[in-house]
Amino acid sequence: MLKGFRNHTLLIVSLAAICSCKSKPQQSAVTGWNYNDKKQGGYYVTKPADVKTGPGLVFVEGGTFTMGATEEDVMGDWNNIPRRVTVNSFFIDKTEVANVHYREYIHWLTNVFSDPQYQKVVDGAMPDTLVWRSELAYNEPYVEYYFRHPSYNYYPVVGVSWKQAHDFCVWRTDRVNELELIKDQYQNVNVLKQELNGGGQDNFNTKSYLMGEYEGIPGKPKKNPLVDAQGRPRTKVEFNDGILFPDYRLPTEAEWEYAAIGQINENPSPHVAGNDKKRGEELVANKSIYSWKNDGFDNLRATRHGAWQGAFLANFKRGNGDYMGTAGGLNDRSAIPGPVTSFFPNGFGIYNMSGNVSEWVADVYRPLTDMDENDLNPYRGNEFMKVDRSGGEGNLRDSLGRIKYIPQSDSELHDRRNYQRSYAINYLDGDSSSNNYYGYGITTLISDKSRVVKGGSWNDMPYWLSPGARRFLEESESSSTIGFRCAMTHYGGPEGTSTKDKTGNFWPTRRQKR
Repeated sequence: MLKGFRNHTLLIVSLAAICSCKSKPQQSAVTGWNYNDKKQGGYYVTKPADVKTGPGLVFVEGGTFTMGATEEDVMGDWNNIPRRVTVNSFFIDKTEVANVHYREYIHWLTNVFSDPQYQKVVDGAMPDTLVWRSELAYNEPYVEYYFRHPSYNYYPVVGVSWKQAHDFCVWRTDRVNELELIKDQYQNVNVLKQELNGGGQDNFNTKSYLMGEYEGIPGKPKKNPLVDAQGRPRTKVEFNDGILFPDYRLPTEAEWEYAAIGQINENPSPHVAGNDKKRGEELVANKSIYSWKNDGFDNLRATRHGAWQGAFLANFKRGNGDYMGTAGGLNDRSAIPGPVTSFFPNGFGIYNMSGNVSEWVADVYRPLTDMDENDLNPYRGNEFMKVDRSGGEGNLRDSLGRIKYIPQSDSELHDRRNYQRSYAINYLDGDSSSNNYYGYGITTLISDKSRVVKGGSWNDMPYWLSPGARRFLEESESSSTIGFRCAMTHYGGPEGTSTKDKTGNFWPTRRQKR
């Protein structure tokens, strides 16, 4: 027994000795200095973690596709000429933003900006319910109840302008990040009471927080991995700590169209269920007319034998006066917009990219986009801004608590090669370089305030349900047929959200011959 006890003791001592060995510190490949070592500069590097998927979002693996017309251009607009482009991987909402989500936004605004001086802020965010009115239709019940009645909680919000949709995305970013800080105890939960009790300007804004313009009520996390250069714990989170989410925003037109096509069903990759051992071919085939794979469907209806045979896959208008079919055999069961999770999801699991409501996207509208946009992440709408520091540090926020920005002056950009003007919305537009001219108010309704609208609605014929179809509306206007969904940029490997997903191809190291 004694001998066994002694051997057991020696084993414990040996294990303790092994466990006490310090792992080799990570070193800089350019200086040789240690990272995460307060004795060697205190430069702390956060180990990459799996990319978090924000609330409501789904991951869309990027790639190349033919953007533009799928069907014949029966409208004669010549505004969606097919061209080959690539979009990087990104996140997008699984559903359209619903009434209940937008009412949550109004609730927050009403409480935070309860002071009468902010009344215009609250009023300016309210959807225009009068979009339901028509001179020759009885739609007054929708004016009164569509946005407010609980029966319509999860129906898509409409009557929202592009500007309102943009502001909702900013608000959503801040609420999601504020909750992350509270859950990790970097902000005290009492900050919510302070904020929702008429906090006004002193509300959480992600950029204000990161720039030190907003402090809130710092918390006391029990297990805090964050330290400063001297190795002391810190409660102020930085973006490179990997805790905060990137911005929610409106998707670009290219992102929206790529997500709508759901092409991943045509080209299975290792990250598609059931294809773990299949790499997938670099194949683009059988481009869908609408937002779902054609196999098993006759474009707009399910064709396979079963309970769903003949059922419509989207909410749209079959013809004049036919919004949902005949009583006792309703085809899409919805005369107006339907719940955001109704109808058939596409290959990415995204609902209602064809039908239900059309959707705002980020881009400024121009008809000849094939001639004037990049072929990687194409987008028109850039205004290059910088922080307005004219008020001095500590006074960088506006009355709503957001960081103030001003356009970069063109005089600052004259030595740059990649851009020379901060206002890029009308780049290569109406000048000798492009030969494109838009006489707004004279020969066209297109202006720098015209934003692209994608996807057909409950009030549209099938032609408009094609992902390549595009229309426009002024960013300050709204409609009973237009809603929106948000997107978010994805950082990391393009194939997924895990750190195991690499960028680029890696080969075994081979010994060099001498």
